[in-house]
Amino acid sequence: MVKKGDETATEKEDQEKEPVNKKLGKKELEKHLLETEAELAELKDKYLRIFAEFDNYKKRTVKERIELMSSASQDLMRSFLPILDDFDRAKALADDENSPESISDGVLLVYNKMHSVLSAKGLKSMDSEGVVFDPELHEAISEIPVPDEDAKGKVFDTVEKGYYLNEKIIRHAKVVVGK
Repeated sequence: MVKKGDETATEKEDQEKEPVNKKLGKKELEKHLLETEAELAELKDKYLRIFAEFDNYKKRTVKERIELMSSASQDLMRSFLPILDDFDRAKALADDENSPESISDGVLLVYNKMHSVLSAKGLKSMDSEGVVFDPELHEAISEIPVPDEDAKGKVFDTVEKGYYLNEKIIRHAKVVVGK
């Protein structure tokens, strides 16, 4: 319930506001306009900053999501690398004419299929033998003396292959370097 005295007080406040605006002079109106424009500019600036910050947040979360999925596949690929190494060693042993070991056609089919699937997912082996040793690509586990000057500082033997996943190194090649 509203009292009669309260109504008149509210009406008086409304009436007082209107004449104040009407009573302002030209200079006061210009000053008030400048203040309002400055406030508007400040609010626009805040809005633009918040909008840009939110846009950056969205881009960052999308990038993080992509990196998370990429790192998940990277971990999976890393776990397959020892299996690939074992397959490669078994195939190399079976391909040697002096070896009594052989690989059945079924196992060879699985080997080729596994390589093709992993290659399609972005896995690529590093070619290391005979190239100049690069510490960003190779991990030197040993140095051996070589008689040829051209072979010094180059990879003499690859103990364990290095691999790329989508052009990013996921395992450095373990190599023997000539000195």
